[in-house]
Amino acid sequence: MKRFIASLLIAGFVLGEFAASPSYAILTKKNKAANTTEVKKVSISKTHKQRQQSDEFKYEHINYNWWNNFNDGILKAYIAKAIQSNYSLKNATIAVDEYYQSVKVQFANELPQAGFGFSTAYVKKPGTNDADWTYSLPGFANYELDLFLKNHDKTKASKKLYEASIQDERAGYIAVAAAVGTTYLNIVKLDKIISLQEEIVQDRKTILDLMQIRNEEGLTSTSDTVKANKSFIAGQTQLTEYKKQRDLLLNKLCVLIGENPNNSKRLQRISFDRLSYSGVIPSEISTQVIANRPDYIKAEKMVEKAGLDVKIAKKEFLPTFNITGIIAFMASDVSKLWTTKNALMALAGAANWGFFTGGRKVANLKIKKSEYERVLNDYYQTNLVAFQEINDALVIIKQDNKKYRDTLMQSQLEKKDFTLSNAKFEAGTLSKFDLIQLKENVLATERMVAEQKVDCLVDYIGLYKALGSQL
Repeated sequence: MKRFIASLLIAGFVLGEFAASPSYAILTKKNKAANTTEVKKVSISKTHKQRQQSDEFKYEHINYNWWNNFNDGILKAYIAKAIQSNYSLKNATIAVDEYYQSVKVQFANELPQAGFGFSTAYVKKPGTNDADWTYSLPGFANYELDLFLKNHDKTKASKKLYEASIQDERAGYIAVAAAVGTTYLNIVKLDKIISLQEEIVQDRKTILDLMQIRNEEGLTSTSDTVKANKSFIAGQTQLTEYKKQRDLLLNKLCVLIGENPNNSKRLQRISFDRLSYSGVIPSEISTQVIANRPDYIKAEKMVEKAGLDVKIAKKEFLPTFNITGIIAFMASDVSKLWTTKNALMALAGAANWGFFTGGRKVANLKIKKSEYERVLNDYYQTNLVAFQEINDALVIIKQDNKKYRDTLMQSQLEKKDFTLSNAKFEAGTLSKFDLIQLKENVLATERMVAEQKVDCLVDYIGLYKALGSQL
């Protein structure tokens, strides 16, 4: 009797500790309160079926309409192709399906298990010389009563992993879309820079030819001619480097969109001069926008899962209850198998309580609590990183735009200066040699404008990525 009372006290203590664990429940509520967006609960089976029937979720992941701001149908077509053909994204989608199937596997543990079989044997009975065939048809059913909802909590924890996998998938889609946009814009930039560099090289070749003629006539030193030759070769080297960079980016773009890199030369792109961005860049952004980031949502789901894991570890201390049913038909004639006379039936219930497991359950509970603290710290770190990345993106946009405007003004002044110098050349007060050198200054500043204009466009993509595509 004393042992029975002691067992009840221990069970009461475990249940009381489980009920009095507000830290995990309160934190979960606090995390949900941090996200001001109300999410309507929908069956994951229904949503997953919708995913399988339509690719619309892929375009929602990347906020596909946002890319209209670049006013470039070619760029949008490449992004759409990447969504459909990028192999990394296909694997991300497959991973989501794997987690969904894991939820179904875990949910099966909440349901009764049943089965049946058929066997036959040739039997000789003891003390006789007779032998005959015997047939049996056994069936069984077992159900673990989930009185403390332990299996249900395991299913909920599995669902959290499924929901987190969707955010991993979403992050992958955003990253690939951003990579396609960045790579494409840099290729367009290099197209412009290469055309400018080719003009610079041609002008340097003209200067070298003039210097060689003047050197033969004794009007220019050999040293100056060598310097002109060095400048020409340096220009050619830089041109080769630009072409190499463009080829590498073309190959990268092919891989991103699921195309064979051997076809990189066929990739179309817009002219640099037609590049534009018509979207509105906010000067400041609400802190609530981090709730849209996939890493933030995933971190929140992992905190919720870790809280459930702690609850499950506590419920491992509680007893389990099983109901088992058995029915077996046995006869020497198959036609008589289904008669009740040859049936064996049993229905049993059992309660099991492993009150001593060598400290395994206690250690497991401590592990789950430690995991919860670690995941919670990851959640806080994710928040800080999110704020940093958004603030960094805004700072970069502001400063790069200022730098671009200054460089654009410098380019306009260089063009104005060249126009005045060209007038002097036509009046005969300026040599062709000096005019060509002044023209290179114009081309150099145009190259800087091209670089910084694309840098600004890439900065917008950086903000898009930092905001989880919700710009």
